[in-house]
Amino acid sequence: MHNKTIAQMSADLQSGDYSSVELTTHFLNRIEQHDSTINSFVTVTKEQALAQAARADEAIKAGAATPLTGIPYAHKDIFCTDGVKTTCGSKMLESFIAPYDATVTHKLHEAGMVMLGKTNMDEFAMGSSNETSFYGAVKNPWNTDCVPGGSSGGAAAAVGGRLAPISTGTDTGGSIRQPAALCGITGLKPSYGRISRYGMIAFASSLDQAGPLSQTSEDAAMMLQAMAGFDEKDSTSIDHEVPDYTATLNDSVKGLKIGLPKEYFGEGLDTQVGDCVQAAIDEYVKAGAEIVNISLPNTHYSVPTYYVVAPAECSSNLSRFDGVRFGHRCDSPKDLQDLYERSRAEGFGPEVQRRIMIGAYALSAGYYDAYYLKAQRVRRLISQDFKAAFEKVDVIMGPTSPEVAFGLGAKSEDPVSMYLSDIYTIAVNLAGLPGMSVPAGFVNGLPVGLQLIGNYWQESKLLNVAHQYQTLTDWHSQAPDLNAG
Repeated sequence: MHNKTIAQMSADLQSGDYSSVELTTHFLNRIEQHDSTINSFVTVTKEQALAQAARADEAIKAGAATPLTGIPYAHKDIFCTDGVKTTCGSKMLESFIAPYDATVTHKLHEAGMVMLGKTNMDEFAMGSSNETSFYGAVKNPWNTDCVPGGSSGGAAAAVGGRLAPISTGTDTGGSIRQPAALCGITGLKPSYGRISRYGMIAFASSLDQAGPLSQTSEDAAMMLQAMAGFDEKDSTSIDHEVPDYTATLNDSVKGLKIGLPKEYFGEGLDTQVGDCVQAAIDEYVKAGAEIVNISLPNTHYSVPTYYVVAPAECSSNLSRFDGVRFGHRCDSPKDLQDLYERSRAEGFGPEVQRRIMIGAYALSAGYYDAYYLKAQRVRRLISQDFKAAFEKVDVIMGPTSPEVAFGLGAKSEDPVSMYLSDIYTIAVNLAGLPGMSVPAGFVNGLPVGLQLIGNYWQESKLLNVAHQYQTLTDWHSQAPDLNAG
């Protein structure tokens, strides 16, 4: 049952092959059986899930179901959930229970979905390995000695290990696509502004975007349909038409122009990963697509640009966690200054503190023009590179990550090496474009991801292109054996 896609589960529920309560119970049992090894969940909402599943079964019997009614999902622990802990993987919010639902949460529950629980994540979404979480590192289900990627590592590991059929995630610099690649699943980051950020705890406001992690492109399309749309509660939400994302999945890719940036296939890319990516691109050529060699000349500036812009925004967003209103509060403060200093020092982990300090420095008097303003100018150049490319091509392809999953602790003492894990994904966030990662093979038993990048609001095109690849290959249907070893 757990190896089925949500499209298959939806059909099964409608035909009465099993109930949502039975389906939900199956996944809750898998979480209980296997998650002590993977550590993908922070909170499991068993009673709530079974109650939601029972209501879903009633809706199905009454003929009032949506395609997602009764489908269980995992929720990244960055989305506020009324009455359930929302920790953001941090000691700072260890006991925070949101008094309201994020818009994404509300939309999914309105669609009749069943929340299994909240998934583990890098603290405040800052990391590429899911090792910065206050709740401990998440393990890759394909090899528990390796990282699952981050920051949506818990979400990716849960879906990759088939502990949940689908999950929400967030992507600030690759945090949906990179863990999707490392865990052998499909991950979609929509255009900036496509999905409401209301109730999604902010890391970097001009970069953060929610999206689904799933087995297939079809599942991602179904989930995006429920998540997308304008929200007046979110000032960064854009009022743009939401199409039927499943309607064009079966369109032909014949004549599709695929851009291959030379910057994505050079130094730093593992040769075996590169071979898998090239083999995936060859499948498109066989299906009638055309290859266009392109250049994104400012790509090499994306990592330094991101690590000025994102920390600057995080230092501002996280200033609200001061020990006064909510979050961790130190014991017996001597005065207000001591309250601020000790609450933040105790509540935030080393990576979050590092980024707050970098951001505060970049925004400080005398350095704003030299760092933050300059980074924003380079960001515009990166966007212009993509704009020029999309005048020639329909979609851009390349590797999602320069390597497969690395060992736990392998990069913990080298932040720069860790940051370079997102070298192919960061520019997409800086430009606000949609991007996807789909499974494209294995190297040494670990999954490889193919990245697809589209023009603004072209999620339908990306989902179509990904779906066509998944009709030609079966990488997306392969799952680890959690009982092995």
